[in-house]
Amino acid sequence: LFCCLILNYCFSFTEEETLHGPIFIQEPHDITYSMASANPEILLNCTARGYLLPYYRWKQNGTDIDLTMSYHYRLVGGSLAINNPHKKQDIGTYQCLATNSFGTILSRTAKLQFAYLENFETKPRSTVSVRKGQGVVLLCLSYTWIFNNNTLYVQEDSRHFVSQETGNLHLAKVEPSDVGNYTCVVTNSKADQSVQGPPTPLTLRSDGVMGEYKPKIEVHFPETTYAEKGSSVKLEFFALGNPVPSISWKRTDGNSLTKIIEHSKTKGVLEIPNVQQEDEGSYECIAGNIRGINTARGQLFVYALPEWDKRIQNAFLSLYDSLFWECKAKGKPSPSYSWLKNGQPPTSEERIQIENGTLIIRMLNMSDSGLYQCVAENKYGTIYANAELRVIAAAPDFSKNPVEKRSVVQVGGEVTIGCKPSASPRAVISWRKGPEILHQNKRVILLEDGSLRLCNIIKSDARVYTCTATNQFGVARNSGNLIVKERTVITIPPSNMDVTAGESIVLPCQVSHDLSVDVVFIWSFNGSRIDFNRGIHHFERTGKESVGDLMIRNIQLHHSGKYVCMVQTTLDSQSATVDIIVRGPPGPPEDVKVEHISSTTAVLSWKSGMDNNSPVQIHSVQTRTPFSVGWQVVSTVPEVISGRTHKATVVELSPWVEYEFCVVASNSVGIGEPSRPSALLKTKAAVPAVAPTNISGGGGSCSELVITWEPVPEELQNGEGFGYIVMFRHLGTATWTKAVVVSVEACKYVYRNESIKSLSPFEVKVDVYNNEGEGTLISISIVYSGEDEPQIAPVGASALSVSAAEVEIWQPIPWNRHTGRVLGYEVLYWTDDPKESTAGKVRVKGNVTAKNITGLKANTVYFATVRAYNTAGTGPSSTPVNVTTKKSPPSQPPANINESEVLGYKILYRQNRQSKTHILETNNTSAELLVPFEEDYLIEVRTVSDGGDGSSSEEIRIPKISTPALLSTLFFLKTEHSFATN
Repeated sequence: LFCCLILNYCFSFTEEETLHGPIFIQEPHDITYSMASANPEILLNCTARGYLLPYYRWKQNGTDIDLTMSYHYRLVGGSLAINNPHKKQDIGTYQCLATNSFGTILSRTAKLQFAYLENFETKPRSTVSVRKGQGVVLLCLSYTWIFNNNTLYVQEDSRHFVSQETGNLHLAKVEPSDVGNYTCVVTNSKADQSVQGPPTPLTLRSDGVMGEYKPKIEVHFPETTYAEKGSSVKLEFFALGNPVPSISWKRTDGNSLTKIIEHSKTKGVLEIPNVQQEDEGSYECIAGNIRGINTARGQLFVYALPEWDKRIQNAFLSLYDSLFWECKAKGKPSPSYSWLKNGQPPTSEERIQIENGTLIIRMLNMSDSGLYQCVAENKYGTIYANAELRVIAAAPDFSKNPVEKRSVVQVGGEVTIGCKPSASPRAVISWRKGPEILHQNKRVILLEDGSLRLCNIIKSDARVYTCTATNQFGVARNSGNLIVKERTVITIPPSNMDVTAGESIVLPCQVSHDLSVDVVFIWSFNGSRIDFNRGIHHFERTGKESVGDLMIRNIQLHHSGKYVCMVQTTLDSQSATVDIIVRGPPGPPEDVKVEHISSTTAVLSWKSGMDNNSPVQIHSVQTRTPFSVGWQVVSTVPEVISGRTHKATVVELSPWVEYEFCVVASNSVGIGEPSRPSALLKTKAAVPAVAPTNISGGGGSCSELVITWEPVPEELQNGEGFGYIVMFRHLGTATWTKAVVVSVEACKYVYRNESIKSLSPFEVKVDVYNNEGEGTLISISIVYSGEDEPQIAPVGASALSVSAAEVEIWQPIPWNRHTGRVLGYEVLYWTDDPKESTAGKVRVKGNVTAKNITGLKANTVYFATVRAYNTAGTGPSSTPVNVTTKKSPPSQPPANINESEVLGYKILYRQNRQSKTHILETNNTSAELLVPFEEDYLIEVRTVSDGGDGSSSEEIRIPKISTPALLSTLFFLKTEHSFATN
């Protein structure tokens, strides 16, 4: 912690002003300088940043370079320029040193090499003479060969191979075309030079031809090859032989050549690009022909340059502190470690311990400040990790990290007041509460880093607290104010609820809090905050200040879950969590299937839907057909289907009817939505089970038997080929006559036979059939055959005028029936007005001999006649009679007008407009009524004449009286319609 304080102090400057030691931003790299180069100068780069700016020195092969030799060396910034480099004098390793007031760092090493190429010896080479078919090797120091001064180089193939290690040209089997001069060309790509040696003649001997022989290895890759990780490796192999040998490669350590391996045209070079650790192992090359094989083996070892796993970092520590630095590097072989301080090994002291990559310095003093380097190296390379150690000594100072001026805490809580001045060595800390020196107890804790922790805060803890920091270089003080506020407490929290969908509920959330702080209520539902500003339909915040209730209107099933009321202030937060269970009618069952169907039953199965938090108690089955109005509940086995049952048999179905089924679930909350309908299926056909109803008949013409019935509905016909079987016989006979009616819609059958007498009784049965068979006959009905209409007319009819709109037709002598049955009489009436040709007609049933005809015109002559009727029709009419209707009654209340003579009066009276009307008739022009006193009375008067009742007078209202007595009212009736009451 103290180290962190010093870091903050030391890095308080701007980036440009931060004081620090040199840091390399550019280090020298290996250089190969061509002696043939036109550039007379070599530049080894070195640049470092630091504040203050660093200066530079260089070492060659570990020895300081005298930069005063300005004719040969000069500095370009921090880089070293070598003028007119000399191979023997300047070859070697170089290092750059950068130094400022904080110390010195040493760069990595860089090798300087020189590239050049010298000429071949000029003496000629001896001729090489071989037999045809023999192999041969022509020696050279480098890469390419020219044949017979041809500008085209010797092309490698299965017979020709140029070793890139020795430069020798190998011919596996010499042919006559190979005879000629071979010249070796050596190229140095670094020096950008090529030289050409003397030619080597190749001739064929004349003493015979070389016979076949097995491969002879001439090029063998080393038994041990070392390769840097990431580099490319080439293994060479070639053999002479007759016939020309074939070459193949493999690994002998059990691993396969899995990665991309590149071969030369001769297959004599195996190249492994980007060598990795898994490429390490044993390799084998085989040369073979028909005479035999020959094999070469070798081991490949992969090494790795050191690479940092863990570097050291800058450390800014106080006087007397301890330093612990550790660096780690990986490589193959594993690297060793050494340490440098300002470019030199650290001094040997007991308090300084170095063990591999670990540096420990105890009880730091000012002289330990400097630039340190951890050096990791193996035989293949060296790497450097740099860091600065700065040891600081200073009096306590609060300017960079003062005590918090204002700390706010709640009663019952705890607070930590920091005291972290910069000081080196570390300061001793003490605290005061006002003037009181604080000592550690259960509520007051003095932390190791100097901070003060107060626990279980009470109101009296609100004071000014002062931190005093002391070390050997001085004393410093700094103070802060502690403010204590009341805690926030949820006084009325919400509670778990179990509700029914559609209800509205309120979840309370009320708090007590310090009045000086603002309270914010936040509600969340199933982990998501409820945003009331979005106008969510069901959620509404109610209350303000200390009340944050949540109202849920018309709560739905998907509102089940966890609700959290969180109360936040600037000081603390409290929350209360509740679970709301919303129960509703079950969801629709699923996957309703008809597993089996017969003529009258169907076996159904289904799966449960959502129970909506209330277990399903009962299932019911509904069905729908083309003949039903909507869905109908059907009978099942079992009769009551429990909520755990998911299979039932529907019974009492009609055969040969298309059905679809649905299942409805119900629970303690209510009845749920029906399932989706099952597939539409038709029950199997069966013999008809329902016979026609209302079998009757009669009527029709004489010699006809008319039989009628109520047709069987289509849904009860039970199959195809439906029809009716009609059977009948004379009452009292034994033989039935049978007829088949094939129309499914038929409701009538007529049997004609001249031998049938009028109104003969027949026994009748009507049955049904379909392709499955005949139904069961029902009971016998009696039906009469047709009859003749009446043959004679009634006699003795008369007419009497009753009123201006009514007459009475009267037949005082009963009609005497000689032939034909009479069911009643029909009266026809008319006037002699040619404009009104339509006659009126009324019927009476049975032996009724009088009939009043109403709705007639007043003072008009009407003619009337009477005739009998039965089921066969009507008989002849009687002799017409005539009658004149009476004059119209008076159209106004009683008055001296030219209307019918007034024969009397009707007095109509009632208690109110809704009660029953009473009538008093009188021939006098006055009348006395006795009426109760409790109610008002309404009275009207009408005239009565020969033509009927006249118009009513205006209503007269008799108000109720308060004394308990009968009201005696005397009416004086005058022809002028003036009335008086007493």
